[in-house]
Amino acid sequence: MTFGTIKKNTLSEEIVDRLLCLIKEKKLQPGDKLPPERELAATMQVSRPSLREALRALSILNVVEIRQGGGIYITSLDPDLLSEPLEFILSLDASAFSHLICTRKIIEPGIAALATVHITDEELQALEQELLKSGNLLDDPEAYRQIDLKIHELITTATRNPILSRIQSSLVQLSRTGCQHTAHIPAAREQAYQDHQAILTALKSRDPATAHEAMLQHLAHMETYQQYPE
Repeated sequence: MTFGTIKKNTLSEEIVDRLLCLIKEKKLQPGDKLPPERELAATMQVSRPSLREALRALSILNVVEIRQGGGIYITSLDPDLLSEPLEFILSLDASAFSHLICTRKIIEPGIAALATVHITDEELQALEQELLKSGNLLDDPEAYRQIDLKIHELITTATRNPILSRIQSSLVQLSRTGCQHTAHIPAAREQAYQDHQAILTALKSRDPATAHEAMLQHLAHMETYQQYPE
């Protein structure tokens, strides 16, 4: 494989960009082992300290795994793994959660509206079953949270839009800390259950405007519980 050369007067960020580009181009796959540090530095025509700095940055991002005495590997690149650094940043910055929920309020109501156009009777039945399960799990915060995530995933899948599915999945991962918090508030679980019922009713009626509003109200309710916990 040709890793390409890097000009010596550039920053280590360019090494990061080059390796990320190789991953995006599928030239580096999850689980692949990188060449030894000396060989990789020579191939890219960079100093070993600059390469080490770049690899440390990629390790922090969970893109590579540096195994002591065992080499450097591309990780699984699982979205959950890659979202961990961003989730940590969000946990340190309360205003970031405000921006995140604002983003969800822009995107997810549109997802609900689009789902009314494409959702099948079988998918509506699956949603109804998940909603029934959630009603029986109101006293189990973690189990309820998992069902909550499943409900949102099913709605997004019903849009038949893989890009929206990827975006929504990323938003859910970034929202994980906030979701864990609200899931442990009994009133928030009850409110979410009622909100999901309203969303399901709108989906069954195949009414985009009502589905849009129901999802927007749901997110607004959850935002309130994140800002003003019990």
